[in-house]
Formats: sequence, structure tokens, C-alpha cells
Amino acid sequence: MEKQKYAKICKILLWVLIAISVAVLIWGSLTGFEANDGAATDVLFYWAYAVLAIALIAVICIGLYVRAKTNVKSLASIGIILVGVCVLFGIAYLLASGAPAIGYSGAVPPTASELKMTDTILNLAYIVGAFALLSIVAAEVVMSIRNKK
Repeated sequence: MEKQKYAKICKILLWVLIAISVAVLIWGSLTGFEANDGAATDVLFYWAYAVLAIALIAVICIGLYVRAKTNVKSLASIGIILVGVCVLFGIAYLLASGAPAIGYSGAVPPTASELKMTDTILNLAYIVGAFALLSIVAAEVVMSIRNKK
């Protein structure tokens, strides 16, 4: 019974988020993304940030709740994963140069902190992509070694 109630709430919230996203997209398309100093673009970005925050909070809170309810000892693994993510983000931040954008011709140049954060996100994407490729290759190698026996 509780699972059905939870599934129904999630489904309603999902439809509400989709409806708001479509409304923001239609509004931006009708008003023009470059009109009004890019107000529609700003709203679209802020909505994307809000949806990302909602998703992260939901995943973290629901994950903690489910793990705490099913196996309390597994909360330590969430802590380890969270520390690993923070370390990965720290490494990406330390590798970020924050150098000025070459060829940028916008009206307002980005600040040093914006450049540093942009470089951090790019480095994080590179690191995660490299880990994904390495894990695919490693999995194939391990499977081929196990199948030879």
C-alpha cells in the first residue's frame, strides 16, 4: 500500500515538473531567447538548476532513507561514496586553470571565479568520461580472461 502511494506521488511530481519545463520552453520560444537581454535564457537556466537540485536532493534523501530502512550498516558506503565525489571534485578544481576565454566577444567578460568553475566542470567531465571508458575496457578484458578458462 505504501509503495503504491509513493509511486503515485512520484508520478504526479514528475508530471508537474514536465509541465513546468514545457511551459518555460514554450514561453522562451515565444518571447525569443535573445529578446529582453536574454531573460528567457536566464529563466531556462535557473529552471534547469532547480530541476538538477531537486533531482540531487531526491536521490540523496531517498537513497539515505531506503538504505537506513533496509540496512543501517550500508550508510557507511554512502559516506565513502560522498567523500569520493568530493575528492574527485577537489581534484578537478585543483586542475582547473581559470584562464581567460580565448576569442570571447561578449559584452561582459566572465569573472575569474566563473572561469575557474567552468574549467572545473569541464575537467570533471573529462575525468568521469575517462573513468567510464577505462571501466568499459577493463570489464571487457576481465570478461575475456574469465571466458578463456
